This record gives sequence, C-alpha cells and structure tokens, in this order.
Amino acid sequence: MITTLDALVDQIDRTNKKTVAVAQAADAAVLTAVKRALDQEIADFILTGETEAINQAAKDAGIDLSERGVRVLDVPSIESAGAAVKAVHDGEAHVLMKGNIDTKTLLKAVLNKEYGLRKGSVLSHVALFEIPGRDKLIFLTDAAMNITPSLEEKVQIIQNAVETARRAGWEMPKVAPLAAVEVVNPAMPATRDAAVLSQMNRRGQIKDCLVDGPLAFDNAVDEKAARQKGIHSEVAGKADILVVPTIEVANALYKSFMYFAGAKVAGVISGAKAPIVLTSRADDAQSKIYSLALALRASY
Repeated sequence: MITTLDALVDQIDRTNKKTVAVAQAADAAVLTAVKRALDQEIADFILTGETEAINQAAKDAGIDLSERGVRVLDVPSIESAGAAVKAVHDGEAHVLMKGNIDTKTLLKAVLNKEYGLRKGSVLSHVALFEIPGRDKLIFLTDAAMNITPSLEEKVQIIQNAVETARRAGWEMPKVAPLAAVEVVNPAMPATRDAAVLSQMNRRGQIKDCLVDGPLAFDNAVDEKAARQKGIHSEVAGKADILVVPTIEVANALYKSFMYFAGAKVAGVISGAKAPIVLTSRADDAQSKIYSLALALRASY
C-alpha cells in the first residue's frame, strides 16, 4: 500500500515512460512542472501551442526545451486543446494536462465527438490526499465536476474513483458514501443513496471495491469513532475513498484538508479514455508532479 505521495512518484516505471500532452504549454508555471517531471524522469511530453510563445515561457522559467523527452507541436493557440486531445486519442500520449487555457475550452475538446476522449457519461474529479498525522492516503470525490449528482451519477463517480485507485495500487478500495448520520432517513436523500449504493455493491452492480454507507465523516475515517457508534463493517473507520453527496461538501473537505491540516494533494479528472490533469495557478510545482504521478499511474 502506498502511504505517501512521494512514494507514488517513486514507484512510476521509468523503464517504460508514458507521454503527457499539454494543452497550451506557453506558461512558465506549467513548464516548471514539466522540467521537474523531466528531471525525475517520470514522463515525456508533447507541448502544444505556438512555438514562439512556448519558447519565451520556457526562457522565462529557465528551461531548455531541447532536452530529450520534449516535443513541441506548433499550432495556433486556439487549436492547442484540440491538438493535445488528438495526441491522446491517436495514442501518441497517455495523459492530458491543462496548460495556459481555461477548463471549459479543454473539456469541450475532450468531449468532441470526432476525436475526443469520452468514455462514459460522467467525468469526475478524484483527489488523493496525504494528511499529516495519518498513516494512509485517502481519496475524495467529486470536488470539481458534478454539483448535485443523482444516484446513477454517484455510481459512475464511484466507478471512476475505484478505477483510478486500483490502477494506482489499491487492490480493493474501501468506499464510504458520506452523509450526516449513519442510518437511513427518508428526509435525507444522501442517506438513501448511500444505502442503495451499498446494496448495489453487495449485489455485484458496483465492482472491485467495498462500499458501505451512509457513514458520517468521523465514522468513515476513524475506527475509534466507528466503534463508539457501534458500527461494524469492513469500511467504517478504514475508508480509502470518500464519496460526497454534493460539490459543496467536497469543496469544504478539500479546503479543510489543505488549509487546516496542511495536506498534500494530487488530483485528476477520471471517466475519460485517459486521465486529465487540471493544473491550477494555486498549485505549486510539486503538487503538479503529484497530480501527474497519479494520472500516469491511472493511465492505460
């Protein structure tokens, strides 16, 4: 079991490197992450966008783009998202990474009917946290894509997260659908959905994981809290994946982990034919490396 994000990076296979296609790579912060990834030999890169702008951004970041493992695909900025997505679609790259481009434009290319990466009907964000004081990593989904997912969408969100976790090294991840209480309350839809998801898992409709809920946050992550509530299951207190009922819950947990607990994080968009790394200007270069590592581990 991987217990740190640094270990996630260390365990990438350097003998069979995969390639990352960066959409609109003319950004010093993104190229700094590319440089660090090249230094750690975790991936090769296809950089899309206007060559002159990319070279200038590289110069500003003190990066030599003549290094082995980097190919610049010269296209107009407006076509950079499509070019990066096509590179993945055509098998030239294994992971898609957002550069200096807005998310809406990138996802529009991802969902293109001709060359896009659509696999199912739901894309979802999967975050992996290393929280100080805990001896294991924990996944959180969905903090970015689905606002108020339906029961059907939650099934796919779980499947996306489980696929990511299994490819990253979790053989049989434990999944906790979160709610405010541990019993089914007809007035609380999150508890009803959690109970149905658990039963679907028992019936083999959600595979390759263990699902148990509803569970309140404390009973999902702390075995002592679960025992005190008299909750006995293979998931309670030992959850690997936290599944939230709404994006607001995920957003609050995500930022609490970061700002109150000082957590490190990796994040990818799952549910497409290849993992997607959505970088943020708020992310430092190491956070981008962690996200790249998770995407590379989760790629086909």
